[in-house]
Amino acid sequence: MKILIISPKISGIGGVAQHTAVLYRRLKEKGYEVKILSSENTPIINIKGLRNPSFAVTASFKSILRKYDIVHAHNFPSAIPMRLAGGKKIFTIHGVYSEYIKLTHSSITTKLSEILEKRALKWADIITSVSRAAARYYEEMGYRVEYIPNAIELDIVPETSKKIYEKQVVYAGRLSHEKGLDVLIEAFRGIKDAHLVIIGKGPEEEKLKKLADGYSNIHFLGFLETRREVLEYMKGSNVFVLPSRTEGLPTVILEAMACRVPVVATTVGGNVELVEDKVTGLLVSPEEPEELRAAIEHILGDEKLARKLVDNAYEKVVKEYNWDIVLEKYINIYNDP
Repeated sequence: MKILIISPKISGIGGVAQHTAVLYRRLKEKGYEVKILSSENTPIINIKGLRNPSFAVTASFKSILRKYDIVHAHNFPSAIPMRLAGGKKIFTIHGVYSEYIKLTHSSITTKLSEILEKRALKWADIITSVSRAAARYYEEMGYRVEYIPNAIELDIVPETSKKIYEKQVVYAGRLSHEKGLDVLIEAFRGIKDAHLVIIGKGPEEEKLKKLADGYSNIHFLGFLETRREVLEYMKGSNVFVLPSRTEGLPTVILEAMACRVPVVATTVGGNVELVEDKVTGLLVSPEEPEELRAAIEHILGDEKLARKLVDNAYEKVVKEYNWDIVLEKYINIYNDP
């Protein structure tokens, strides 16, 4: 079986990149003939707002009229090259695309994204979603969507950890508006006895640094070269926080759970599928710094609660979100007539 995987990225700390990279490797290990098309092997214009559109164009030239048994595209920038390639077309949604665009781009771009959204879903033979929330959203638009979740390999958890501060709170991911870092920084201004470690880079980095200016307990580590180092900081932390305004099914939450770190997340997207409030983590409303601060302080001040949350979360990851299960679900879809 010849398989083409199309993804805007397959490297870095982003959830889509990690998902497609592991899927590619695992399929190869199973003996499938797999090719990947991404910005790492396709020219793009490396300017905000042009990366994904330029990838869609250049990837289309590489995929047009090429024949495969399976063409598996991830996220909407991959939709046009998926359509142009020959083969059974699988389209995997990693979140509500137009919702993400609305938070990060102009109204014109939002309108164009809504048009692409509707057309792309019609081009696919099978649509899958990594979160139940996104699946429901597109099912309400009239599409049939199969839920296949994100997953994590438990052996990626490092044996060592990096703990710089006695009480260490960590965020890891893109520094962009939809991630809600401005809300987290505002929340952390009232926390005096803990330190916030922010890992990642993105378009709002300078703005966020200005917001945190004068607060000696908020630290920007920037982009870390290896995922292992990110996980070491995560494993060494007392709390992981994801204050997003919108999400798919965040791999980074699965990583925190696998590292046995208590999670505080907002009640958006797939966060609520992973985090059951007061059972596998704490949930807070988006855009509510006081609520976020209270949740962080609750975990920092209650070791018994922290232990309960991490034990329940780890069990959930092992049972529901491991790659052995998810890979077989994809292979079954590939083999369906």
